[in-house]
Amino acid sequence: MRKHSILLSGLIVAGLTACSGDQLNVVNLNNPDVERAFATPDGIEGVVGGLGVQLNNPQRASESVNNQAKIFAGENFATVNNFGMAPRSIVPRGVLINSLGNEVQAGNLANYNSFQRIARSANNAIRAVDRLVANGSSLGSPARNARAKAFGFLILGQALGNVSLGYDSAAIITPTIGSDEVPGLSGARAVNAAAIAMLDSAIAIANSADATNGTNGFPLPATWINGTSLSRDGFVRLARSYRARLRAGVARTPAERAAVDWQAVIADATNGITADHNVQLDPSLGWTAVYDTETMYLVGGWHQLPMWYLGMADTSGAYDAWLAVARDNREAFLVRTPDTRWPSGATRAEQQAKQAALVPPAGVYIRNRPTNDDVSGTGWGYSQYEHRRWGATRTAGNVGPYTDFSATELSMLAAEGYIRTNQIALAIPLINASRTRNGLPAIPAGTSATAPIGTLPNCVPRVPVAPNFRSTACGTVLEAMKYEKRMETAFTGYMVWFTDNRGWGDMVATTPLEWPVPNLELQARQLPIYNGTLQAPVGTYGFQ
Repeated sequence: MRKHSILLSGLIVAGLTACSGDQLNVVNLNNPDVERAFATPDGIEGVVGGLGVQLNNPQRASESVNNQAKIFAGENFATVNNFGMAPRSIVPRGVLINSLGNEVQAGNLANYNSFQRIARSANNAIRAVDRLVANGSSLGSPARNARAKAFGFLILGQALGNVSLGYDSAAIITPTIGSDEVPGLSGARAVNAAAIAMLDSAIAIANSADATNGTNGFPLPATWINGTSLSRDGFVRLARSYRARLRAGVARTPAERAAVDWQAVIADATNGITADHNVQLDPSLGWTAVYDTETMYLVGGWHQLPMWYLGMADTSGAYDAWLAVARDNREAFLVRTPDTRWPSGATRAEQQAKQAALVPPAGVYIRNRPTNDDVSGTGWGYSQYEHRRWGATRTAGNVGPYTDFSATELSMLAAEGYIRTNQIALAIPLINASRTRNGLPAIPAGTSATAPIGTLPNCVPRVPVAPNFRSTACGTVLEAMKYEKRMETAFTGYMVWFTDNRGWGDMVATTPLEWPVPNLELQARQLPIYNGTLQAPVGTYGFQ
């Protein structure tokens, strides 16, 4: 990681200076003096206020493991080589090659570097506030101090949490770590636990007496999370929502997902956000979601929706016919479904006629693309469909709201917790709230965990069934929850499909389940470079 290599070099220089008497007593401004950079109240708060955009943009970048994760999870398919998308689309997948100069090296490093660096910046800001108070000063009031520290811990928790979702190891950075220290690498679960502890601190500070003692405390300035001015209660709810996401998302296997503390997830999810948490994108202010609202709107192989999971919406039998064909010979088919997030119509022309160029009607997330924009080919990734939920933002110069955390994502985390703790009756209303809002019939009250939620042919979702996985049956309550979560979290958040499909055991066989520490970080630490070898077995739906 570049940050670490610079910091290690700085420590070496400091050691040489100490050994050479007074010969090198000049301040080296190329070696950052963190304490000097955080010496004034305005400087500290300025750094804190800039943490939100630093966290936001790498999550949505085209060059990122999040973009690769969309391919791995069946959320996206691309035929262009840019950002490693075409190489990641190959099935069987193969191990994650981490050798120096590999073709996806830049993307493998990008999120690791960004999140570890942001964690360091947030940590330095928290420590700077503490030094300020210890020296008898403040940002202006105890409330203002608390606001800055709570936000710093929120960003620190997310940064550590995000790296724990994707990578097998990382450095744990907390306020016990000085700005001149380089922690060793810890496993993903330990990093995740540290992330949750940082979110605990954010919540505790926001709930403290100091948070209401004096002026200029909560709400957050709307520039810290662009377009969103969070009250103290809203801040706590958001932090609890991230905590629920991270607890569930770190699991690499179904056994680990089952072992999640679901009571804690339920407690957070039922006391989290009550509406979508959006950020206002505006490139002129530095807030972007480059892949989700820009790159994937390019035509010619940059994006289409594969049908592994989304085909479960189809009630016409076309998905069954698609499953019956060998994987590499599958062809695009028309999806007919009562789900209103899809374009309606009995023919492709009818579906195309009901939508504008990029902006689908309100409530519709998916468009049947113009036929002339099709990329020719056969195989599992080709379809007639594109995700266009952010079309209005795209046509407005990439200015507009983007959902960082869907309220439905959170309610489905609660629903999953209820299902896993044998409280099906509490899960069904949460799932139905999303289903009925989008044209699907409610799951009948009293439906058991193993019973189908409807009858063929009109139930959604229809899931592949063993032993051959070449035909479908009506899904269960659990499958209905998965379907709603996939539809509502597509191209939102960070690695949501990937962490869910990994933990549910739904991945296409041979899909990598985590990234190794990037080769440049290992090289800077003088550690051996290794490949990522953890891969998915044949899963729930038999995809391979």
